[in-house]
Amino acid sequence: MEVESGGVDFLDWLGPDTSSIIFTLLSHPADLARASAVSRSWRAFVVANRFGKALCLRACPDASTFTRIHLVTTPAPPTATSTTCRINQDAADAEHAVYLRLAHALLSPPNADICALRCVAASSTDNFPQETIDNTLEPFDYIEMTPYYWSSGGQSDPAVPESLVYMLQSHLCLIHEINIQPFKAFFQYGDPIYSAQYVRFRMGYPKSPLRSQDLVSEENEAQQLAADQNYVWTYTSPEFPMLQENVLQSFKLPRPVLCIGGVVKIELLGRIQKQAMDGLYYICVAHVKILGNPLSRELAVVPCEDGVVLKYRPQPRRSNSGSCDSAGDDGGSAAKWHSFAWRMWQAGTGNGIRLNQALLNRLLFGPPMQFVEEEAGDQSEEEA
Repeated sequence: MEVESGGVDFLDWLGPDTSSIIFTLLSHPADLARASAVSRSWRAFVVANRFGKALCLRACPDASTFTRIHLVTTPAPPTATSTTCRINQDAADAEHAVYLRLAHALLSPPNADICALRCVAASSTDNFPQETIDNTLEPFDYIEMTPYYWSSGGQSDPAVPESLVYMLQSHLCLIHEINIQPFKAFFQYGDPIYSAQYVRFRMGYPKSPLRSQDLVSEENEAQQLAADQNYVWTYTSPEFPMLQENVLQSFKLPRPVLCIGGVVKIELLGRIQKQAMDGLYYICVAHVKILGNPLSRELAVVPCEDGVVLKYRPQPRRSNSGSCDSAGDDGGSAAKWHSFAWRMWQAGTGNGIRLNQALLNRLLFGPPMQFVEEEAGDQSEEEA
């Protein structure tokens, strides 16, 4: 995409409509960031047409849930020349940067990481804390001859549902599948398996922040936190049939789902097994695994009156400049740089190539030089 010798810009030559069609064909945020770094006019065109948001929505339709975008940066001091147009442009630039960052995270190679971080609450527990929901995050059926599982309270009506609520590692996680293993009571006659008939999943965010002291613990059953009135659910899965088998059963979602807010609710629908001791129906779960991609903690979700705000707080970047005796990674980077420069010197002089002495002295003994493009802004360079 070079400017012709006559000085005509590619965008001016094609026109805005055709150029927009071409830009919408870019399928990766890195390509869009590179295009916006070509010149100020290209960046203005990309930002004004909101190609970053469109790319993000194509990658994940769940991103349409966000009502506002907030880029957390150090605000510049207001000046007398600040205008409404300048404020609107800053807001558009912020939206572009945030959606590009989100799209990059969504399009990263998928992993099968365990996303569940903590248990929030269970709708009921038979013997608390011995049969608490916390046991479902343990990868073992028994620890020191003690069975580890969660058990619901007993019910005479097999249609009464139960639910388990979990908090994920990050406010934003791309969930692919959820694995559940029903519990087999080896200590009861006939080794009954207390599975549910069906399972359904909800994902969303709490209406008010979940404090760690309110979550389930050995002293706090936190049963009230399992109620739907505490959350806004942005996704509800179809119902999946569950087998009455003591195996880790995989429930793959129809598509990867962006969990906005970091809360997952597992709804266990229908009871199968009746306990011989009291004649009541129970549901028991041994293990739960929520698999997907936790997104960067730079991205956060904040509920507001009209929906939910996506916040992006960029982490400060380390400078590559520094002397060789700097500690940590900077020292290692400087040593590698000087080694590379020394090999250049040897290769050049060995082949009879005359090299600029001042430049090589700078390479060998001084800090790496910084190159700055005049046409591209600092923000475009960060995105690319």
